Amino acid sequence: MRLWFTQYIDDNIFSDLHSSGQMTDLLYTEKDLVTSLKDYIRAEENKLEQVKRWADKLDSLTATATQDPEGFLGHPVNAFKLMKRLNTEWGDLESLVLSDTTDGFISNLTIQRQYFPTDEDQTGAAKALLRLQDTYRLDANTISTGNLPGKGLKSDCYELGKIAYSEVDYYHTELWMAQALKQLDEGEKSTLDKVTVLDYLSYAIYQQGEIERALEYTKRLLELDPEHQRANGNLKYFEFQLEKQKKAAGFSLIPERKKYEMLCRGEGIRMTPRRESRLFCRYYDNNRNPMYVLAPVKQQDEWDSPYIVRYLDIISDKEIERIKQLAKPRLRRATVHDPQTGKLTTAQYRVSKSAWLTGYEDPMIERINQRIEDLTGLEMDTAEELQVANYGVGGQYEPHFDFGRKDEPDAFKELGTGNRIATWLFYMSDVSAGGATVFPDVGAAVWPKKGTAVFWYNLFASGEGDYSTRHAACPVLVGNKWVSNKWIHERGQEWRRPCGLTETDGWKN
Repeated sequence: MRLWFTQYIDDNIFSDLHSSGQMTDLLYTEKDLVTSLKDYIRAEENKLEQVKRWADKLDSLTATATQDPEGFLGHPVNAFKLMKRLNTEWGDLESLVLSDTTDGFISNLTIQRQYFPTDEDQTGAAKALLRLQDTYRLDANTISTGNLPGKGLKSDCYELGKIAYSEVDYYHTELWMAQALKQLDEGEKSTLDKVTVLDYLSYAIYQQGEIERALEYTKRLLELDPEHQRANGNLKYFEFQLEKQKKAAGFSLIPERKKYEMLCRGEGIRMTPRRESRLFCRYYDNNRNPMYVLAPVKQQDEWDSPYIVRYLDIISDKEIERIKQLAKPRLRRATVHDPQTGKLTTAQYRVSKSAWLTGYEDPMIERINQRIEDLTGLEMDTAEELQVANYGVGGQYEPHFDFGRKDEPDAFKELGTGNRIATWLFYMSDVSAGGATVFPDVGAAVWPKKGTAVFWYNLFASGEGDYSTRHAACPVLVGNKWVSNKWIHERGQEWRRPCGLTETDGWKN
């Protein structure tokens, strides 16, 4: 019996390479399975040979018989044999065809499967290859062709790239997907298609901040598959980003990852004095809403485009403590919407714990929901429940969109309430260092301040997504960060926020 071992680092489990003795056992296990497989093939070939002989004999016989059916059946022996074949021999042939020759092979496979490596073991082996690649500065071609000391097989470039992608390792994703594409371009036979490889490759390159190269690979993908939904969405976004870069210099040309990190450090924030002079603070009652006519709230502009406002003293310490009290027993690893399935799943780019609170379980939650509705003028019945998140040291949420893009038609399908039209975010703690909410595309940074909330629209009034709202939660450097957010959806807003006439109408309302 083999023994497997795993390492645990930051709650992420991965298997390492096993001892040479254990790996040798696996080789002999596979050799035994190959022998069993060959026995199965021989049994199948023997069965098919018997069926073939029978078919050849009957083919010759029926060809002769059908030339003169009456004369053929006029012979009593021929008539008897026809009856015998149809009554008995065809039944025997049916039994032969239906006979199962897989028992031996399947039984052996079932017994040996308990010793097979797991998905974690396969991922661990792939990670080990990537470590070796980095440590000894080996290029992907050297490893993929098995051109190392000793007898080596070709490696599966696509699978290595896919594992790197699942680990949010876009550097190695690019290396291995590029090698997979090179081999396909050189005519290597594979069940893999170039469209799939180009899809991974373009996204990995984009994530490293090289939008122009990502756009080139996206265009190549669309030459092969013009109807590819995600690629068409990416094409529009990449072109939008490149156009912005042409209009600006300096900060805009920096890769997104570096912009994100700079903004988290308080560097690179782009707000000219002239633009800043147009930002105001005010007492706000949302068009004389009855709840706020006599006691308007304090509102201040945080950014002009996208328009981000902050509400001050909008949630009390008592309410914050009650929310924490309700949330703490339920805190679990935070999830994100998978754009392909529309379901919630964990992701390494979001490191926090979260819980969902409903209005019917506590009157205070219902009052908070009503407060958001009164101040935004938007319907809360179709909004998602109040999500409470806690970020410890190092906790973060990397750059993302709150809304579902056109290439993600199933992003919120299960909810049945349309796209996320707006985001409301409460800050429920001060943070000693770090923890800002940053918008890398525009250079905005909003810092946590206990008792405040920020609000912005994710969609233009036309329903088109506002790509400039791409944002991130910076890692907490010192302290503890508590936030709660409300994602507001399109359904129910038809009369509260009417559609605009152009794609970007209504960015500030």
